[in-house]
Amino acid sequence: MPNYLDDAQREEIVRLRASFKGRTEWPTWLLLVGVYTGWPALLLASPHLGAWLSTLLMIPLLVLWMSVQHEVLHGHPTRSLRLNKALGYAPLAVWYPYTLYRDTHMQHHRDEDLTVPGRDPESRYLSELQWKQTGTLMRVLRWLDKTPPGRLVFGVPLALSSLFVGETRRLLRGERQAWLMWSTHGSFLILMFTFIERYSAMPAVHYLLFCSVPALAVSMVRSYYEHRPGEQPQERTVINEASWPWAWLFLNLNLHLVHHDLPGLSWYHMPRVYRARREQWLARSGGFLVAGYAELFRRHSFNPIDSPQHPYV
Repeated sequence: MPNYLDDAQREEIVRLRASFKGRTEWPTWLLLVGVYTGWPALLLASPHLGAWLSTLLMIPLLVLWMSVQHEVLHGHPTRSLRLNKALGYAPLAVWYPYTLYRDTHMQHHRDEDLTVPGRDPESRYLSELQWKQTGTLMRVLRWLDKTPPGRLVFGVPLALSSLFVGETRRLLRGERQAWLMWSTHGSFLILMFTFIERYSAMPAVHYLLFCSVPALAVSMVRSYYEHRPGEQPQERTVINEASWPWAWLFLNLNLHLVHHDLPGLSWYHMPRVYRARREQWLARSGGFLVAGYAELFRRHSFNPIDSPQHPYV
């Protein structure tokens, strides 16, 4: 555990992990069962519900699934990396292979590199050199991406274009791991889309464009202002006191500093650990507090939250 925790905090976390809920991880198991039964059930019911009602129900289910995948790659609900990989591998959200998500996200958890372009794979900031090499259209898109509505509309195209360029380079270099990963991911996607085409009221293209893309866009609302440049690593990560349904859809990752400081802490224990020492967490974050996602939309829908260019790099 981090050395800045006091004895009472350490003891509380040990008690939580030793509790029946912590030992069995039944809330995470319940989520896994819920998604793995709800996803096919919704598709099978779609001929009766209609394609568009099914779409509206599928989007939050996929957002939740991406949050569950995040929990799985952090060592829940088992301590077996292989079993967790099997549990979280299903490509229901389409775009990111589990292995790629896991490896880049673990790199993102090197807090000393948070937000630094080229070091933090989840950074949305550009270095001075990258900014100089960026064309006018891309600069406009980057500025729009710094508003919540812009993130919803342009966040996915920017992320997927970056994914395409980066992974194409790896494939052209002949990296064996990349070829194996994308071949496996693609094979599962073919099976999934075949099921969707055969048993649901949604064509595969409809699922791709109107389910998976909006779900990814909603998930990017969470990451919109998760991190900021800062001199101290712990001051780069937000505390967002979002309420239901966002906190539930994101499995409490809005309390993001708590997650970065205690990445092995289960999602259902995070609010209790935060509330017990709220003032300490806020002081540690350097006052990096957001009252909820509605506040971000209210204040920054027409006013970018900060610059796309990293101020220190």
